[in-house]
Amino acid sequence: MNKYLRVLCFLLLVTTNIGAQKVDSIFFHLYTDSLKKGQHNYINVDAKLSNGQWLPLTNKEIIFACNQALFQGNELIIPLDFLDEKVKVTATLKSDPSTRIEKTIWIKQSPDPILPTKNEILQSPSPANKKSKKRN
Repeated sequence: MNKYLRVLCFLLLVTTNIGAQKVDSIFFHLYTDSLKKGQHNYINVDAKLSNGQWLPLTNKEIIFACNQALFQGNELIIPLDFLDEKVKVTATLKSDPSTRIEKTIWIKQSPDPILPTKNEILQSPSPANKKSKKRN
């Protein structure tokens, strides 16, 4: 009986210590400096815990909000016909609504460059071939 009580106390202490880590603050850690229209833009929010460790958060722990666009999970979808230059995104911790951050994120305005096709790349001479031709 005494052995079982010790094991139970040990498990109780371990599980209490694991669950006791509190979120001190949350931060945006974006993968880009601007968002693209017509795409799912992942909005990364991380929590700094009371023990100093970092924990990535999802829409299970965070309430995402943006008046100008739609969230699906952690992804902000900017419509193709979006006219504004930027959006304001808010992330609120579900377990503690007083822990809240806002960020203004710019929308990419210039179109993506048109990249050469696979055939165009394969048909063009490589820089190494150009150098060897000049030497001969």
